[in-house]
Amino acid sequence: MRNLLRSIIGILAISFSYSCSDLSDEPRALLNLVLVDAPPAYDSVFIEILGVDVRMNVEGRDTEEQSFFIPYELGDKRVRVSDLVGGEVLLLGRGTLPPGRIIELEMRLGTEHSLWENENLYPIALPTDEEALVNIPVSLDLDGGLSYDVILDFDLEKSIQTTRTEPFAFELTPTVTAILPGTFGEIRGSVSPTTLRPSITAILNGDSISTHTNTAGAFLFRLQPGIYDLYLDPKDEAFLADTIWGVEVRLRETLTLDRINFRSNP
Repeated sequence: MRNLLRSIIGILAISFSYSCSDLSDEPRALLNLVLVDAPPAYDSVFIEILGVDVRMNVEGRDTEEQSFFIPYELGDKRVRVSDLVGGEVLLLGRGTLPPGRIIELEMRLGTEHSLWENENLYPIALPTDEEALVNIPVSLDLDGGLSYDVILDFDLEKSIQTTRTEPFAFELTPTVTAILPGTFGEIRGSVSPTTLRPSITAILNGDSISTHTNTAGAFLFRLQPGIYDLYLDPKDEAFLADTIWGVEVRLRETLTLDRINFRSNP
């Protein structure tokens, strides 16, 4: 991941309103919440997303904490999150905010979540039947008149647990991280054969983040600078897993790897 995001695929126009009527007329900051994903090896995954609460300390308010809600305004709020790989993104919400510091994002999820696997539809249950609130730690200063892209990485690989196999049952414990502007680089790559849906994990000092490929076999990581090991699991017993050691991520740069060919399992 070595270039800041320049284009948004599948943009949705989102309006934003705030509840405080006594804010000053000083220039606002534009906040774009961009959704990406690292999906598991299912055919497709749908997550119902209602919007995002933005908690911040507003400048000039003696660090008074305020909350602003940015809704996902599409009529059908069930987002096919599993498609958001290989550079594909979704503008989940856009809003104008007063200058200040964002201290936390909180994604609001509904209760209608599901996945398709081998032409079978399975519901994904939350631990409770209530609306889920996903806390996303953030510290981001906003200046008036500027635009900020915050990438929300919904890691389905970590978020979906198989609780039963006969018949299959799944549970959702959402894992979402925020990638702030100017803090990351990119790793791009592709694998062969493209019919596989491998899991690709970037590992740094014991921490890991995973992604998958799109239908063309391409993948994309957005990572903080560092030297990572990439572990590639083909999720197919006919092929061998592989590891690429010592891949360096540099700030605001994109590293494109040579095509990775999975070896057949003897």
